[in-house]
Amino acid sequence: MQIGFFDSGVGGITVLYDTLKMLPNENYIYYADTSNVPYGPKPKDEVKKYIFNAIEFIIEQGVKAIVIACNTATSVAIEELRAKYSIPIIGMEPAVKPAVEKNRNTNRRVLVTATALTLKEEKLQNLITKLDNDHIVDLLPLPGLVQFAERFEFNEEIVLPYLEEQLLKYDLNNYETIVLGCTHFSFYKDIFRKILPADTDIIDGNIGTVKHLKRILEKMDAINEGDGNIVFYNSGLKVENKEKLANYGELFKRLDIINKCD
Repeated sequence: MQIGFFDSGVGGITVLYDTLKMLPNENYIYYADTSNVPYGPKPKDEVKKYIFNAIEFIIEQGVKAIVIACNTATSVAIEELRAKYSIPIIGMEPAVKPAVEKNRNTNRRVLVTATALTLKEEKLQNLITKLDNDHIVDLLPLPGLVQFAERFEFNEEIVLPYLEEQLLKYDLNNYETIVLGCTHFSFYKDIFRKILPADTDIIDGNIGTVKHLKRILEKMDAINEGDGNIVFYNSGLKVENKEKLANYGELFKRLDIINKCD
């Protein structure tokens, strides 16, 4: 059986990319809710409706596990999804815990970037309250990065001024770690690096999510020796157009470039 991946758009490709390196022989469904992206500015109840419709569709295709490769979707719906469905559903969480633990013995801060909806949701707020005893975590929404990624806009001359403007009010030398709390943001690690001090870490929750998925599959004795096939769906419509498939291919190439630079 296949593994289902869900995101509001193309951001979850960054998680699928890391999954393919760890589980290269699985078969995958990737569902991008391109008709309704972005989720971040929308009301919570509206977003929940989109999420449940997408997950119902993915399950109908026959999957053994689902990765909610979207921090916003995880924050607003993961508990209700797990209550409704019996198959494993793995969510995303901004990597606040490793960032705070790393910074605990320094005088520097942590900047968590995400969508506005993720940042204001109770799930993240509770996590920060639990971990951030020294009050070193700051929050910054970066909705423009979601819009850039959905337009396949990776031109440094366009993205860099946006990031510089958004980070202008922060003394970046005070930050030990920047947390990319939206899967779309990982497409821009190389551009973040051009702004940040050389000793500032940039982390996301992708690898932790993939390791969790692998542990669950091993526990289920459900690791397959398939052919690594990926079927793409855009809001329930199978992607068969060569140009659209090529766009997904370009995203993987973009991540190859970023990983070579890390």
